[in-house]
Amino acid sequence: MAQTSTNRLKREIEKWKKRRNAVILGHNYQIKSIQEISDFTGDSLGLSRKAAETNAEVIVFCGVHFMAETAAMLSPEKTVLLPEPNAGCPMADMITADQLRDLKSKHPDAEVLCYVNSSAEVKAESDRCCTSANAAEVVEAVPPEKEIIFVPDKYLGAWTAEKTGRDMILWEGYCPTHACITTDDIDKARGEHPEAMIMVHPECLTEVCRMADVVESTSGMCRAASETDKKEVVVGTEKGLINRLEAENPEKKFFHISPAAICPNMKLNTLEKVLWELQEMEHEITVPEDVAERARESLQAMINSGN
Repeated sequence: MAQTSTNRLKREIEKWKKRRNAVILGHNYQIKSIQEISDFTGDSLGLSRKAAETNAEVIVFCGVHFMAETAAMLSPEKTVLLPEPNAGCPMADMITADQLRDLKSKHPDAEVLCYVNSSAEVKAESDRCCTSANAAEVVEAVPPEKEIIFVPDKYLGAWTAEKTGRDMILWEGYCPTHACITTDDIDKARGEHPEAMIMVHPECLTEVCRMADVVESTSGMCRAASETDKKEVVVGTEKGLINRLEAENPEKKFFHISPAAICPNMKLNTLEKVLWELQEMEHEITVPEDVAERARESLQAMINSGN
């Protein structure tokens, strides 16, 4: 009965998607049914870029608020919808534009490097953005004599500093989902799956990253999982990524590193909400043009850094 209802919802979504000339984006951490109806699945910036390349008039972003903001800035001519308006990012909420301006006033000569997991207003106050995949590359593009402020993720910042050898002023933000993964989880995984490759996200604690075999963004994890000769992989990030990993690598076994590593905000989007949003188009995400213009400059600076 439940499967019949799910199939009906998927058919209705497909019908309304065509009616609206919409594209559905599903972040790697979304529930399996959302990933199945998505035209593109991936990380936040990659999805926004994909959507900008399409001729869709409407973008339904199944993710969290900052991701929809980024899509709205990169596709200002399109309507961007967020099925669940309360789907926020705790880490992005850990810094405001006012707080960043205050920090900048204390370090007036510093260059501000902002993780893409942040609000449009914080991006607008930054010199460059970065992703978890290219943070080291973007840091290395900053002149060596320049002081660097890194916001908002102190763990991604610390791991990037370790990789590049650059000292950075780190904001005290973090991802609660990744911060709950511990060194004990790594030890337990090695004991239970001694032949497995262990990969973790750089939003994890630095000591966790040091113990892993692979430290990568979600897109990097997908690549590493497909390229490894290992038949078992322990996944140290939000559980939703395993849906994609299993679909792309049916011959391999994937084990989630910790039952605690689940983001409740990412799980707020459902098939019902996607359908309702396509029908009602109620939760449009917009960014004031003065903010969007400055935020796009920081995104472009990242691209110019070599990404």
